[in-house]
Amino acid sequence: MMHTNHSSSDQSDTTDTARIARAEASVHVFTELMPDAFEQSAGRDGPLKDKVLSVKDLFDLTGKITRAGSPILEETRPASKDAIAVERLRAAGARLIGRTTMTELAYSGLGLNPHDGTPDNPLFPNHIPGGSTSGGAVSIATNLADIALGSDTGGSLRIPAAFCGLVGFKPTQSSVPLTGAIPLSDSLDSVGPIARDVATCAAAWQVMAGLPVTDLPQKRPELVVPINFGLTDLDPAVASSFSALREELIAAGWKIREASLPVLDTYGTLPVWQFSAFESLRRFKDKLVTHGSKMDPRVRQRMERGTEISEAEFASTLTQRAELIAAFRTEIGDALVLLPTVAIKPPHFDDVATDEGFSRLNLLALRNTSLANVMDGCSVSLPFGQGDALIGAMLTSFNGQDEVVLSAALAMESDLAND
Repeated sequence: MMHTNHSSSDQSDTTDTARIARAEASVHVFTELMPDAFEQSAGRDGPLKDKVLSVKDLFDLTGKITRAGSPILEETRPASKDAIAVERLRAAGARLIGRTTMTELAYSGLGLNPHDGTPDNPLFPNHIPGGSTSGGAVSIATNLADIALGSDTGGSLRIPAAFCGLVGFKPTQSSVPLTGAIPLSDSLDSVGPIARDVATCAAAWQVMAGLPVTDLPQKRPELVVPINFGLTDLDPAVASSFSALREELIAAGWKIREASLPVLDTYGTLPVWQFSAFESLRRFKDKLVTHGSKMDPRVRQRMERGTEISEAEFASTLTQRAELIAAFRTEIGDALVLLPTVAIKPPHFDDVATDEGFSRLNLLALRNTSLANVMDGCSVSLPFGQGDALIGAMLTSFNGQDEVVLSAALAMESDLAND
């Protein structure tokens, strides 16, 4: 049930020229292609030798202006060096092909960008790819790249991975330096990869975290499905597939228990929206004043909500978050939380055309994934099912448990592929 239908056209990309030509023909996937850098990097030794790398538009690249998908940053100075994550991936042999489209300033889970355009979902034509790492996910799903470097503030790696049938990994925030990446929320931002399989995500994370690249073992820890979070308002197809997922895992020998976790009831009282609104406004306030009219109105409006929050209120929110982080670690223990990555299927473009539809679906898209960001944890989304039954299966734990989560994901990937 693991299998998803990706384009097989990568098999025909026997030359760099062919791959670049296909990338040039793609629509709204890249904001900039770098054929010279791509061709010159062939054959460099390293654990990621010849893996094709796409980079979200919010990471610094030497000599380039970092726009983060926004016209308000078009006049900033070119970067003097690569972001640390980019530098480490390239040093490990990854070959940079180009920069990918994203939601403006990474501020939504749906992936829309009115300035650069929004790529179509390769698996569900005329449906959104998810965001904010929209172009990155599509670059993997169409086999234009092997590793997409992205960011995840509330689900921006895992949502597009789920919508496009891929693996997305949000690491522990502190494990990968954010230096050289345009922040949205200093509290919640994480840097991580999207790929077609868990092993590639694991290797990319190890490289970005400055760790030796080693094969992780397959492990099957206990899974807990929280009955008081993440399971309401599910699309019927998501609910059905998640039920099938649980049955297949139990048949493969996994122990899954249901539990009501008190920390998740408290989590429901936390104003999660404050993190991105308050922290992005603090960073971009001057730009908002001078260039706000150029922004995607939906992004601007959410950022402007930061004016409603006092310093004292935000300090209180940070304190409440710290208490939740401690409680989360205690309550889940050695288990991993299992949930559908996203409550909904990829919306049709028409469904997000109105502000009401956009807001409602954006909140639902981000609901389950945001948990890991607020809890300062780590989380991976795996594809499960085929066609209309495709969903993301998400494993989440507390900070520092990256290898545990990835080892479980490797086992799950194996079990679901061999059912």
